[in-house]
Amino acid sequence: MKWGVIATGGIAQTVTADMLKVEGVQVLAVSSRDESRAQAFAERFGIERAYGDYHDLLADPDVEVVYVATPHGQHHEVTLAALDAGKHVLCEKAFALTVAQAEEMVAKAREKNLFLMEAMWTRFNPLVRKVHEAIRDGEIGEVRSLRATFGFSLDFDPDHRLWAKEAGGGALLDLGVYPVALAHMLLGVPLEVRAWGGKAPSDVDSDAGLLLGYPGGAHALLSCSLVADLGCTADIVGTKGRIDIAEPMFAATKATINGVEHTIEDGGYTHQIRAVEECVAAGLTESPAITWQNTLEVMRTLEEALGQIGVSYADVVK
Repeated sequence: MKWGVIATGGIAQTVTADMLKVEGVQVLAVSSRDESRAQAFAERFGIERAYGDYHDLLADPDVEVVYVATPHGQHHEVTLAALDAGKHVLCEKAFALTVAQAEEMVAKAREKNLFLMEAMWTRFNPLVRKVHEAIRDGEIGEVRSLRATFGFSLDFDPDHRLWAKEAGGGALLDLGVYPVALAHMLLGVPLEVRAWGGKAPSDVDSDAGLLLGYPGGAHALLSCSLVADLGCTADIVGTKGRIDIAEPMFAATKATINGVEHTIEDGGYTHQIRAVEECVAAGLTESPAITWQNTLEVMRTLEEALGQIGVSYADVVK
């Protein structure tokens, strides 16, 4: 398929590099608010067309699917515009700022009968899938505890996207989404959510700890931070064994299942891009691996946790 990339930041560069490794994928166009940045991006990756406005990219009749790599605060606006333009969409996570925004994005995809997926690439990682299969097959017995962390220290700067509320900044939406999504993948929807965390001067969460409760007492202890180096690992403990996912958990290349080490060479984005291509080719509007319902469930957990910490994005959404 012919892809268009919207935004030219670090994540766009990393994902585009992996896109070009997937057979059959053509990155045809890129857009940035700064046309010179779009041109530089296009030259770096051998992209034919560069636009200074994402609306111009969406008006390109040759672009079939777009990858939305903007900050979270723009996901809702750009995704709706892309779907209205008849494009299939892969949208970065966190999917939106609020559950209401996410529901509107899903409703639009359903209305337009177009493919839409949150770019939670960890779900397509072969090693994470192996971990999921081991749990489903009962290799560690009944899961009782999952612990996952993702945190690093970043000096406060109100203009940095990770601290700026309008951009969707904060620890949970950018980092916490990984542990929460992993918990949802392995344990399902929690019965209860308990959260505690700090707030930055820009009114976003600086760090957070979550306790997710499941039937029978199983639980997930999750933490994320922009002010402390927590690392990025996960361990799952059951009644008959344990699984440890080494750092970085979100791009896992090593996991130990009941003492046996398993490794892969590529924990990157190629698996996700391939999955999008296959789904669109099959005429699907959502991926079986990460359905719209999966995305909405994770968003509900994030929004509940943010509310308990005292963070709301209602004042910045359009």
